[in-house]
Amino acid sequence: MNFRTPLTHGYLIKRYKRFLADIRLDNGRIVTAHCTNPGSMKSCVDVYISESAGSHRRTKYTWEMIKINDDW
Repeated sequence: MNFRTPLTHGYLIKRYKRFLADIRLDNGRIVTAHCTNPGSMKSCVDVYISESAGSHRRTKYTWEMIKINDDW
């Protein structure tokens, strides 16, 4: 897959308000990312997020990839 910006690895901390997720990055920083899937995602732990340069967004990051059962 090709993405416009480099992806950053992190771990899901929690989901809330249907489309938001708190992600702990590998460097320890916690960010809020937009998640386009409103489902439960309880089995998701490893995630990759991208950073958006758009100032019109409520969140700076977008959840791009998840790891489920050892598959991305």
